[in-house]
Amino acid sequence: MKWHGRRGSRNIEDRRGRKSVGKAGGVGGLGLVAILVIGYFLGIDVSPLLQNGGLSGSQGQSVSQEITPADREAGQFVSVVLADTEEVWAEIFREQVGKPYNPATLVLFKGATQSPCGGASGASGPFYCPADRKAYLDTDFFVTLERRMGAGGDFAAAYVVAHEIAHHVQNELGILMQANRIRQQSSQAESNAISVRIELQADCYSGIWARYAQARFGSLEQGDLAEAVNAAKQIGDDTLQRNAGRRPNPHTFTHGTSEQRQRWFATGYENPRIESCDTFGARRL
Repeated sequence: MKWHGRRGSRNIEDRRGRKSVGKAGGVGGLGLVAILVIGYFLGIDVSPLLQNGGLSGSQGQSVSQEITPADREAGQFVSVVLADTEEVWAEIFREQVGKPYNPATLVLFKGATQSPCGGASGASGPFYCPADRKAYLDTDFFVTLERRMGAGGDFAAAYVVAHEIAHHVQNELGILMQANRIRQQSSQAESNAISVRIELQADCYSGIWARYAQARFGSLEQGDLAEAVNAAKQIGDDTLQRNAGRRPNPHTFTHGTSEQRQRWFATGYENPRIESCDTFGARRL
């Protein structure tokens, strides 16, 4: 992906380098990341691992987060991708929605931070919080994506950013609020099924973004689309459950299968219109 030397976004809230209170010792680094990121995608409560019986260590320590050159470059990369999403979605909203696009803020943090949607951990994966209209990301997740999930490459990382911004697009369109309202009134199985439709639509919107980004900026290089499709595959619910040594259980899926995530990303790329991504009206996911 061609991104060096290009314009970055002003809508970055960089919380890295701040001191945070946490535990020391026990399982750390990528080992901790691998454990919690699997919990995030599978919907598994991993909080017991953070208590006395699991990841032990001293509590209440104030840890200064060092910003490495790799952290700085990752931050610059995310800023460029975010700027691309802003330009692309402004164009799409103007052409297809007929109203202005209000961009999201992306919070960069390292280790842990707080959001109105709860505590954010760099290990638990990136997420979007509709309460403050912000996406949260610890760029160490990109390392996990590559080393633990086999989904490396700049465009795989760009897909992650585009997916979270796609949730903001859903929020702007009123889709996310309506879907979450229904989820609150539903059984766990029904709520999970709605969540899958939310996530697959975000994958489809990510495909739209990729198509527009290529046309507008010429930023895609050979192999970039394959990186995004591979990332979608590696974070499918069925693949994650198999990799965790479990038999895939569709009733617990919250993001969709690998095949579904790949197909809906491709749908958005091949048919770059918002109505092409109506996962809620689709008979076949």
